[in-house]
Amino acid sequence: MGYLSFLPPDTKAGEVSLVEEQLKNIFKQFDTDHNGRLSKDELREAFRYLGAFLPGYRANRGLSYADANGDGEVDLKLELDDLVSYAFKLGYKVN
Repeated sequence: MGYLSFLPPDTKAGEVSLVEEQLKNIFKQFDTDHNGRLSKDELREAFRYLGAFLPGYRANRGLSYADANGDGEVDLKLELDDLVSYAFKLGYKVN
């Protein structure tokens, strides 16, 4: 199971891309209906997996941050990078 941890201030660029790639893969795993989009419920489960204290809150905030077209879901092809950016800025990674 994943858990929340924070990146140390001396994180290097190569490590950043690795962490971002790990986050992308985790979010993709939670597309349980395989429709290429993450619903709020799927996001909540992903943030729960990542160890969020309030996964529903994180899902709502992540959705607000990443849902550029306003359809209420995160498109894995078009909006995943924004979701990963949101999670990365909060310090989520998998150890």
